Amino acid sequence: MATTDLKTLLGMTIKTQRASLGISQEELAHRAGLHRTYVSDIERGVRNPSLDSVEKLARALELSVSQLFERASKQGSEADCRGSAGRR
Repeated sequence: MATTDLKTLLGMTIKTQRASLGISQEELAHRAGLHRTYVSDIERGVRNPSLDSVEKLARALELSVSQLFERASKQGSEADCRGSAGRR
């Protein structure tokens, strides 16, 4: 059984929230005080962001850190459910 790792879930959640706000990676990076390529890497799940970066991103996405992680956790639960439904 393959599960999606937290870095990937966090990245997917950041990308989803960014899209719902209608902002680009560049705008998110600007709001968070981070580099655009770093934001891109986080969204793709290839970088392991520091807690400082997570806090900056959450603030820029108009969420608390706990809300951001709750959404990532929920997205992971939904992904696990979709994966297990296909194995029946």
